[in-house]
Amino acid sequence: MPDWGAFRSKFEGGRACSAIGDNGPMHAPIIGLTANLRRDDKGRLRHEVKETYVSAVVRAGGVPMIIPAIASVRGELLAHCDGVVITGGDDIDTRPWGIPLHEKAEIMLTERQEAEMVLLDALASRPEVAVLGVCLGMQLMGVHAGCPLIQHLHDHWPDGDRHRFDNTHHVKSDLGSGHVASWHHQALESHGPFAAIGHSDDGILEAIRHPERHFYVGVQWHPERTADATMGDAIFTRFIEAARATRPSALRS
Repeated sequence: MPDWGAFRSKFEGGRACSAIGDNGPMHAPIIGLTANLRRDDKGRLRHEVKETYVSAVVRAGGVPMIIPAIASVRGELLAHCDGVVITGGDDIDTRPWGIPLHEKAEIMLTERQEAEMVLLDALASRPEVAVLGVCLGMQLMGVHAGCPLIQHLHDHWPDGDRHRFDNTHHVKSDLGSGHVASWHHQALESHGPFAAIGHSDDGILEAIRHPERHFYVGVQWHPERTADATMGDAIFTRFIEAARATRPSALRS
């Protein structure tokens, strides 16, 4: 018979704890990852977060916690988070703002969009929480703040596909410069109340930061899938450090 007791002791004392840093899990910031919502091939709803986001948070020293796309529980779960990653996904439904949908739009499920807006409302009263918006996440941050949205890059950039299918292109930003992996056909048209801190080599707005928040940053590319360390893992490291700096235990020290 297997010695499950010995296995459990070895597992709990080894890689499970050391994987998130020398200080152990109790000292790492809790990072909420917003779940995408989709229907599987049998029509069942699934709340999902891609493994690449989870791994990026763990590599940077955080403890990932999946936040389901349920508007009624977002505020409650936010109380347990030191930081939040607003993950990528399908397009924003612009119709609630009186803007017709582009024919190329592939919108997210209504429940997810409502949950994200509730979360962004809640984050407005929690400026100490570090926030990183990725791709759709950056667009949601911008639209929530009143920024106009380009619904289809090809209407303005004939070579817009260079921003899709994990194609790489160069971005210059305050966070660093390098080649990034992208998968989007929409983008913010202007930065509104944010500071514009990054653009692609063809002029698309690629990074924003709120000037009055501790760490409230959106990036249009996917740092969790970007090979360039400066534009990939280093983005998550900055984010986790910001979350660690303002978590209650850090503020008391």
